[in-house]
Amino acid sequence: QVQLVESGGGSVQAGGSLRLSCAASGRTFSRYSMGWFRQAPGKEREFVATISWSGGNTYYADSVKGRFTISRDNAKNTVYLQMNSLKPEDTAVYYCAVGPLNLSSKKEDYNYWGQGTQVTVSS
Repeated sequence: QVQLVESGGGSVQAGGSLRLSCAASGRTFSRYSMGWFRQAPGKEREFVATISWSGGNTYYADSVKGRFTISRDNAKNTVYLQMNSLKPEDTAVYYCAVGPLNLSSKKEDYNYWGQGTQVTVSS
């Protein structure tokens, strides 16, 4: 059974930082891309960042570029999202997911989603 478990969410003030983790179990994901998405209340789930299986390629949504960094440790089957200079508009539930072999920003291309972790940024 595939499981993705996110952690690291919380409440911070604008300008602060958080580091999200996503631990995968049940299979090896080292040959697949991984991605982070987020969903704010009343809004569609949107793409945040993705990373290739090797970690050598990354792609970000324009809204987080320069502030967020995605990384992975295949030995630990874990993907991370370092979030700096947080803004109130970053408030959402953040989800990690297993992606396709190539990088994609489309949620339809992702399988196996975690349960999400709440990030709240106050002004």
